[in-house]
Amino acid sequence: MRASLLTAEHETFRETLRTFIRKEILPHVDRWEQQGQIDREIWKKMGDMGFMALNYPEEYGGLDLDFYFSMILCEELSYCFSGGFTISALVIQYMSAPYLLKHASEELKQKYLRPVLSGDLISAVAITEPGAGSDVQHIKTTARREGDYYLVNGSKTFITNGYYGDFFITAVKTSPEKGHKGISLLLINRNSPGVTATKITKMGWLASDTAELGFNQVKVPVSHLIGEEDAGFKYLMGGLQLERLTAAIHSLATAESALDYTLDYMRQREAFGRKLQEFQALRHRVAQMVADITTTKAFIQHCCDLQQQGEYAVKECSIAKLQASELAVRVVSQCLQLFGGYGFTEDYKIARLYRDVRVGTIIGGTSEIMLEIIAKIAIDDIQYQPKTNT
Repeated sequence: MRASLLTAEHETFRETLRTFIRKEILPHVDRWEQQGQIDREIWKKMGDMGFMALNYPEEYGGLDLDFYFSMILCEELSYCFSGGFTISALVIQYMSAPYLLKHASEELKQKYLRPVLSGDLISAVAITEPGAGSDVQHIKTTARREGDYYLVNGSKTFITNGYYGDFFITAVKTSPEKGHKGISLLLINRNSPGVTATKITKMGWLASDTAELGFNQVKVPVSHLIGEEDAGFKYLMGGLQLERLTAAIHSLATAESALDYTLDYMRQREAFGRKLQEFQALRHRVAQMVADITTTKAFIQHCCDLQQQGEYAVKECSIAKLQASELAVRVVSQCLQLFGGYGFTEDYKIARLYRDVRVGTIIGGTSEIMLEIIAKIAIDDIQYQPKTNT
């Protein structure tokens, strides 16, 4: 990051965060990975430090800081060697709670947003469905208005924080006949009658709880409608750029952490009487990874500048998500190769990173979707416009 944008205050925050991570997170990561569950207490501890509310207004318990603090948070949490923990944190602050801040009523903000920012409640966003995948327009979960309630029926899948979380920002069809113009967002409590959650066994991100949700005649108060009825699709489209940018920061920082971890190993490991770091073929492989990470990081920092300026940067965030996630897969794979047989064991954390990093090209829109968005802008001259709150 250019020196003119990162101040002494930013660097002090980074050091404070690192100290917190060393004390409160790293000692527990292996256990969280093994048990497939993160201790709820960590969210409260992070909330007490203000780490859950960096960019939120002070009136809801936030710190009202610039986006570079969030960039630092995403980077440092990604150095915990647990993609599952990191994504759980990012989902709360950057992928679910923003819908409350931007579109929810004051009542919902006080009842749900404030406790999320303090670490007392865990939020999730429930969009993806078994039959629709990333195709939001074709979700089938319905919400039929009956007096002061909506009756919700349907299912969601791959929902991070869906099993142990407290509530979901849920995409539903309130007017199915309108297609994507009939989607609304509802806040649904996890413990509401008719809500079921089944944990999904995953290849990676083991610390996070990922669930398939079921909704069977779930009564949701009309007051839990977020924003206007049938306006959910434009709300979702407006939130994707932040989701993809934070995912890009996470992917790149994971690649950086993998390379740093590998360099430490290469300094110690010997083969044929020489340190691994002395072999030219390996040195040049590392040099190329450094070059790729450095150039991608410069572009992501440019995207952070745009986010800080309030730009609706669809093209840039799509490129960042595409490049960072694909690069992270390549870098972690090459790093594992440098560990030799040890990389294939659980004795070294590179194996965990290898499992965790693979999903980066899938979440928040697959690489194929990112390419199609970029193609529409570059080839078809489509101009994506920001989505307003009305």
